[in-house]
Amino acid sequence: MTSQHVPVLEQRCLALLAPALTRPGAVFVDATVGLGGHSAAVLQAFPQVRLIGLDRDSVALAASRKRLAEHGERVTLVHAVFDQLPTILAELGFPLIQGILFDLGVSSLQLDEAERGFSYSQDAPLDMRMDQGTGPTAADVLNSYDAADLAALLWKFGEERFSRRIAELVVRERNSEPFTNSARLVDLVRRAVPAATRRTGGNPAKRTFQALRIEVNAELQAISDAIPSAIEALDLGGRIVVMSYQSLEDRIVKANLTKATTSLAPRDLPVVPDSLAPQLKLLTRGAEKAPEDEVARNPRAASVRLRAAERIRVAA
Repeated sequence: MTSQHVPVLEQRCLALLAPALTRPGAVFVDATVGLGGHSAAVLQAFPQVRLIGLDRDSVALAASRKRLAEHGERVTLVHAVFDQLPTILAELGFPLIQGILFDLGVSSLQLDEAERGFSYSQDAPLDMRMDQGTGPTAADVLNSYDAADLAALLWKFGEERFSRRIAELVVRERNSEPFTNSARLVDLVRRAVPAATRRTGGNPAKRTFQALRIEVNAELQAISDAIPSAIEALDLGGRIVVMSYQSLEDRIVKANLTKATTSLAPRDLPVVPDSLAPQLKLLTRGAEKAPEDEVARNPRAASVRLRAAERIRVAA
């Protein structure tokens, strides 16, 4: 699995993190370690760095543990969702860190293993749990939510224009047979979406699958909790890099970075006291995208949006 994994924007991430990770005793958190691609690159590029890698997917964690084993005690891997970051750092005895990377969304492993149910292009059980040891599956959501709640999540998390039509059709059809596999859901969405819409924009089930995945894994809430915690954990001069792959994730990241890079002082205040000065400075102009040559080599880089910032003030 790891031999096929191509980390997105690997060199750009290394360049952004470098000023923080070259410091003696630097601690780097890979909040979404996955198959270990970015972590392996960091450990090789910065021989003194201590890595803390988090992932809720036990299968991915096992693969990254094997991949990173050569680095011995420099590596600590934890089976956890990244919104648990404050607790994990406290338990490990690292009150401050020098760098952190979030590579959000569904991983290559989860997309490539059909039985996980994340992909609408392959028939598989409707699971979609990033941590298969806990929580309801996508099938549970489809078979238990009422039409109004199902339509609401398809609109909120998938920005699906035809959410009500899809939800009503799901509820009608599950009465005769519960949903278990992805192919049936894909077929239902195709029937619910008008023919004119189906002709453009790729597979019409994409937004429905995204919405179900976000709901099952509580992804947006985890991001909303984790980004402020990560900023708070950054040492002076520490850096945060976040890669998002859809607009809902990126809005949360942008809002948190904007808040931390904005002065709290009134505009007409002649001198800004340190307590009201920005905590971060942006390292990117807007959201950076992958260059065309990388997208050609790695199509999964096509939708990435990268944002980064540096800690310039520690809150009082």
